[in-house]
Amino acid sequence: MKNSILLISLMSFIIGFSQQSKKDEIAFQKNILKKAKDYGDPTMTKSAFYKLIVLEGENSTYKDSLAYLYFGTRQYAPCFMITQEVLKRNPKHKEMLEIQAISLESLGAYPKAIEAYKKLFAMTNDNYFGYSIAKLYYNTKKFDEAYSMILKTEKLNDTGNYKVTYSINKTHNQQIELLAAIQYLKGLIATELKKKDVAKASYQKALSIQPEFVLAKEKLENLK
Repeated sequence: MKNSILLISLMSFIIGFSQQSKKDEIAFQKNILKKAKDYGDPTMTKSAFYKLIVLEGENSTYKDSLAYLYFGTRQYAPCFMITQEVLKRNPKHKEMLEIQAISLESLGAYPKAIEAYKKLFAMTNDNYFGYSIAKLYYNTKKFDEAYSMILKTEKLNDTGNYKVTYSINKTHNQQIELLAAIQYLKGLIATELKKKDVAKASYQKALSIQPEFVLAKEKLENLK
């Protein structure tokens, strides 16, 4: 009996000690993380994130932070892998879905990117996500699907939160209002579908929104 009590006491002590050691290690890694961020050291920041994730387990919120870190440094493959884990825990995590969609698009995985953007569009009814879906359909030469999506998208209200960057030449880019970009994309899609009048009207509308839109001017000129 005494031996049993002693064994139980010993096990309780070991468990308690182990839990305290884990708490101490988590606190230690958080201090390292803070210092790494203060000193602008992404390598140590990443290392601390991984250690905290291992210590905290499957539901560690540091997975979100690690995904953002990879996304910010354009490491899209590991970013995608981590967002997959986060979204298993919380399928409606909008920010994770968005960086997952962008990561997939950047990796050239267009069909999977479309699926991610569709989830975002269903959640938000945001015209930027509708534009993104139409653009990827256009890039994959699914012009009918692209046209259907852009018609739906152009009817939506604009939040003003997004702009689209276009490459004008090898050295210059141009930032374009999303509403103008939507009309420009509609023009591109309409051109592929041999809808010349629609394309012309779309480019004109894009220019009415943003008169200095270089690519829209060029496309409109080419239709003449």
